[in-house]
Amino acid sequence: MDALTALRLQMEWGADEALADAPLDRLARAAPERELRAPSVAPEARAATQREAPTPEAVAAKPRAPTPAPAVVPMPAQRAQDIAAAANTVAELRAALLAFDGCALKDTATNLVFADGNPDADLMLVGEGPGAEDDRAGKPFVGVSGQFLDRMLASIGLTRADYLITNLIPWRPPGNRNPTDQEVLICLPFLLRHIALVKPKRLVLLGGISAKAVLGGKSGITRMRGKWVDAHIPGLADPVPALPVLHPAYLLRSPGAKREAWADWLLLQRTINAGLG
Repeated sequence: MDALTALRLQMEWGADEALADAPLDRLARAAPERELRAPSVAPEARAATQREAPTPEAVAAKPRAPTPAPAVVPMPAQRAQDIAAAANTVAELRAALLAFDGCALKDTATNLVFADGNPDADLMLVGEGPGAEDDRAGKPFVGVSGQFLDRMLASIGLTRADYLITNLIPWRPPGNRNPTDQEVLICLPFLLRHIALVKPKRLVLLGGISAKAVLGGKSGITRMRGKWVDAHIPGLADPVPALPVLHPAYLLRSPGAKREAWADWLLLQRTINAGLG
């Protein structure tokens, strides 16, 4: 096919317009594509950029502002210890317990059961926790077990005018249940401060919970009872002799244990009669 015939054929196909000033030789070798290069930067600008961009080592070595530590909120047991230690009189200690909000037992109790008896006596009795009648009256050991305790003490010549009586737990646990370990930890500082302020010559610890809280150790009350043990009370220079005894409520449930209880009360009587407090 000659050039004229090819041109006529292209015109019949509709290729009747030239788009370039000169014909394009599509059989010729294509020129290499132009390399894509980064725009040139003046040396001064390049140096300034390098100064502005810190190296990873510089970032790591740069001191950082210290992160502020979160506020430390004292735990309830520590708060109780601080508050109890600040009380300088028994009246201040009672007021501190009335204002204290770190023990949930306070929310379910009717009254604070603080103490009863003679605050100037040399003998101090410590029970475990208030019962229902104690909670209503706001006094410790006024219920059935308290009346039984009064009769036992009267048998060795003691009335409430001869001793001060209190509890490890000043608020009644719901349903007269035993206090939890956490509740004991929270209430113990107030009891220890109470003992330190009263400065008794002798302690009688009624029941295993109060005996273990004051004296420490893991022995049960049946192993602890029957002998005087030194109680080390914060705030007192000398230890206080303490006698663990069976709780009167336990004796009402287990009459067979009254013989051991009677032996303990006779030991207390002999100690008092010997002028040892």
